Amino acid sequence: MSAKIGSFRHSFAERSKERLLSRKGYSDFGLNSTDDDASEDGIKCRCFRWISDGVINFWTNLQNIFIQFYDMGRKDPRKAVFAAKMGLSLALVSLVVFFKEPLSNVSQYSIWAILTVVVVFEFSVGATLNKGFNRALGTFSAGGLALGIAELSLYAGAYQEVIIVISIFIAGFCASYAKLYPKLKPYEYGFRVFLLTYCIVLVSGTSTTFFRTAFYRLVLIAVGAGICLVVNVCIYPIWAGEDLHKLVVKNFKGLATSLEGCVSDYLQCVEYERVPSKILTYQASDDPVYSGYRSAVQSTSQEESLMEFAIWEPPHGPYRSFNYPWKNYVKVSGALRHCAFMVMAMHGCILSEIQAPPEKRQVFASELQNVGNEGAKVLRKLGDKVEKMERLSPEGILFEVHEAAEELQMKIDQKSYLLVNSESWAAIAQRKELQDSENFNEVKDDENKVINSLSEVCDAQNPNMGTNPPMQEWISSENMSRNPVSWPRMSFHNIESTLGLQESKVYESASSLSLATFASLLIEFVARLQNLVEAFEELCEKANFKEPVEPPIGKGEVGFWSRLSRCFQLKR
Repeated sequence: MSAKIGSFRHSFAERSKERLLSRKGYSDFGLNSTDDDASEDGIKCRCFRWISDGVINFWTNLQNIFIQFYDMGRKDPRKAVFAAKMGLSLALVSLVVFFKEPLSNVSQYSIWAILTVVVVFEFSVGATLNKGFNRALGTFSAGGLALGIAELSLYAGAYQEVIIVISIFIAGFCASYAKLYPKLKPYEYGFRVFLLTYCIVLVSGTSTTFFRTAFYRLVLIAVGAGICLVVNVCIYPIWAGEDLHKLVVKNFKGLATSLEGCVSDYLQCVEYERVPSKILTYQASDDPVYSGYRSAVQSTSQEESLMEFAIWEPPHGPYRSFNYPWKNYVKVSGALRHCAFMVMAMHGCILSEIQAPPEKRQVFASELQNVGNEGAKVLRKLGDKVEKMERLSPEGILFEVHEAAEELQMKIDQKSYLLVNSESWAAIAQRKELQDSENFNEVKDDENKVINSLSEVCDAQNPNMGTNPPMQEWISSENMSRNPVSWPRMSFHNIESTLGLQESKVYESASSLSLATFASLLIEFVARLQNLVEAFEELCEKANFKEPVEPPIGKGEVGFWSRLSRCFQLKR
């Protein structure tokens, strides 16, 4: 019997149907389908959804990868040029290998030429020359030694293989141990090539095979290395020395920006509600103040590697001398890094939890801002001089920043009571004064006792002198009146409020000391600029920088009528 629409039984049946549909995942159009058909359709839908989601995610990730590659090439087009030069070098090596006319068996050993191009071809010319020299040195030395050992092993007769194995062990031990020596670290790749060539030549077979393997390996390695050098030097060369030069200039400008930002943020009382986790873990961040000094501090390894590659590069561009002093660029960057540590410490004052009150900062605001601006001006000027490869002008570059630092020191001396707990100093002074007063009174008491004893003796000898006033009265009139100091006692009834007041005073004293710390770090930064200037002057002398070009005296713009009058004067 069907229930009436709107009755309790009808509504209960509808709710039961909805619960069943929601449990089994049926749609409104699947009421007449069986359980097997519905479950099979659900599985097909889920599989199709998984496949479609996977295809969409793969296509999205592929698009993101292509976008990132495009951005990388747009930011630094040299990377795309390097990839094109690598492809061209491999194509040229393959073309040379296909020529079978000079050497009939060259195709059997063609792998060495291709492997040389893949391994030796580097981003910069200096790195390519370094790798090429190491590979050539390792190949020639190992080939010659292996041929000598192979000829000697022929005289061993049945013990030929034993001699070869022992010699391989000795060569592997010596080469592996020698490359761990710190001074031989730049030649590590050469030691690896030495071991590879030595082992391959010795295990290649008979004496005829020994010579053939060594010969073709040397020839094809020379061909691959020659193609790498010609392509890398002649087609859009990328110089490691130029990269080192630009990196040092970039560090100068970045540190100047960080110094200005630190001083400005500190005077504006900029506080971080939450310090970014990247700054706490010393990772790369978008904060301009943080990234400026971090790049100067973190560039040590990059500068060392660029310097090692730049040493191999021939004279080029503005670096026209042999044995160019690339090490002095690293030395200047080290002096700059010594200054960057102070900027890092100043930024730490901004990130710290204990901060000086704004009213105390404003007392020293003009002096701090002046020192920060002058210090940043010195850094930018030095960076421009390094970029233009010019010497410093005869007038001192540090004169203005030293004057600003002296003004800050004088202001600190005048307002030093703001940087310490003056109440504690007053209490110590009063305590010392009271102690001095007590010592003075004790000395006076001893003097009075001596005087009284002497007066009694005099009275006994001269009784007529008793009418004179006692000596104690006019001596005691010289005593200075001093009010005793009453020291406050801690009340045990209100001990919590007393401890809270003490903690607040301690916090206030620490906050004042944070301002003193920031000012002292800024003054220390100015003091370290002298080492930076000396390192730069040493670089100027060794690199033979040009003299500074004085800007021409500004002349007024010449108008039309002035030029016309000059023309008539010339005609006359």
